[in-house]
Formats: sequence, structure tokens, C-alpha cells
Amino acid sequence: MEIVQRSITVEALLKDAGEFLDLGAVSPLPENSLVISKPALSRPGFVLTGFTEKFQHRRIQILGGAEFSYLELLPADRVDEALGHLASKPVPCIIVTRGQEPLPQLVELCRMEGIPLLATTQTTSAFSRGLTAYLEDYFSPRGNVHASLADVYGVGLLFTGPSGIGKSEIVLDLIERGHRLVADDVVQLIRRGETIIGRGNDFLKHFMEIRGVGVIDVREMFGIRAIRVQKRIEVEVRLEVWQEGKHYDRVGLKYETDQMLGVQIPFIELPIVPGKNVTVIAETIAINHMLKVYGLSAAERFNRQIMEDLARRNESHVFHYLQNDEE
Repeated sequence: MEIVQRSITVEALLKDAGEFLDLGAVSPLPENSLVISKPALSRPGFVLTGFTEKFQHRRIQILGGAEFSYLELLPADRVDEALGHLASKPVPCIIVTRGQEPLPQLVELCRMEGIPLLATTQTTSAFSRGLTAYLEDYFSPRGNVHASLADVYGVGLLFTGPSGIGKSEIVLDLIERGHRLVADDVVQLIRRGETIIGRGNDFLKHFMEIRGVGVIDVREMFGIRAIRVQKRIEVEVRLEVWQEGKHYDRVGLKYETDQMLGVQIPFIELPIVPGKNVTVIAETIAINHMLKVYGLSAAERFNRQIMEDLARRNESHVFHYLQNDEE
């Protein structure tokens, strides 16, 4: 799996999130400013007082009502000193909230040090929540995997396997049966907490490549209901050519799991042989997974019936043995 390391420039942040955060630049953005590499924010109240030992300077610096109230209480000759502490280490940008007018000293300091200075009319708490949510999503661990992802009965099935084994064809058959395409060929994985979300590649979108046919547009052929933007990945279906002598699970008492971006995802090895109806098997995997989520496991019930039957037979055998011994 190809792991993607991300960072974002202040210019890109304004372009992507400026509208819903009501965020804009106070003055023209300086060239060669630092990129934002961490999703956390910093309220540098202590830094303004001169305590810079724990200064989280790599984070976006937020100046809200509390910080401005402190600066207003300072004598004029000490305001420059306080703001100087804020620029004692390189910071990616400074954001003024609540529609407050940036101090002239702050504007000049940012110009001299090449620090982007932004402002928003939102309250500090509302703005911090919105920006944090955006950054956490943007910086979520992510990677790309060569696979196909489909929503089958509401279950995200990720089909993996060697090139040419038929991943796209299986998903196409599932779409024809009323299920939905999420991504084909390249699936972008995004970790959110203990969940892995799969998305399509921005370039490929809802297109599929079918060997011997070429590229098809799933949305145009099957309608908007045949596609979706993203889906939680719940089961990986590993397709492989049948190998004589290899042991394949025939009971299914438990799923094997593997890690995707640090999250355990159950997987099923599905051997491919000519004439095998993989589409129906995929639907069965999805339904069986839903039943297991609700605590209904056919394999466990089958195993319990076998154990109960063996126990009855043992009891019957002991009873007959004791009866014969008494005679």
C-alpha cells in the first residue's frame, strides 16, 4: 500500500475552506511561508507573556478575545515585546477571530517576519471547531491500494487480488444486480478513528476499465443510484487463482484480519475457478457479515449443533453401557 504524507499551504487552506470558515487574508500572503503540517491549533496566551518554553510554534496560532484583552491591558511599549514572543519561532500563520481589528503592530510584525495573517468573523470556539474538523479530515492517515470497492447491501466490500483476476468484472456484475460502485482500480483509503473509509480517485471517479471492452461510464450506463462517493470498508475479499493443496476455510467460525493504516479489517480468501459465481458469493459475504454484526453466526450455530449432537451421542453411549453392565 502506498502511504500518502500530506501538508497544506495557507493559500490552499483559504481556497478550500475559506468560504465556510469565513476566513480571509488581512494582507497579501508572503512568498515562501511555512506549510501547515499538523492538524492541531494553538492559543498562544502564555507565549504573549514571555513563556515560550512550551511554544507549539508548528501549529496555527489563534488570537481570540482573551489574547486581545490581554494585549489591550498592556502599556503601549510592551505590546511590541509581547508580539515579539509570538514571532520568536517560525509559525505557519496567525488567525484573528471574532471580527477583531488586527493591531497595527501585529500587521507590521507579520509583514516583517513573512507570517501569513488571516482573520475571520466567527467566534473563536465555532471557528476552532470548524477548522479542526477540516484539518483532521485533511491530515487523516491515508493511502492508495490497487483494488475495487463496492457497496453491497450496505456493506463495503474491498476486492483485492492480482491484476487481471477479474475485480472490475465482479463489481460490474454487482452493479448490474443493483449494488453500487465506490471506486475501481485505485481506491483511496482514509483512516478516521478506528474506521477505514474508501473513496474513488479524483481523476477516475465513476469510470471503470473492463478488459476487452475498454473504459465505461457507470453513472451514464446505470444511473446516479449505481454510484456513491465513499464507503466504510468492512470486509476485504482477496481474490486468487485456486491453488491445489492449499487449505481454504470451509467453516468460517472467525474472520482472519489484517491491518489497513493500523486498523484491523477482516478478510476472506476467495479462490477463483472457472464457472464459479463470485457475484452471488460476494452478496453472501455481505449478508453473512451483517448477520455476524447482529450476533447471528451460522458457523457458530452449526458448530454448536454438532457439539450438542456429539454430547447426546456420548450420553446415550454411556447410558447403554451402564445398562448392559447392570444386566
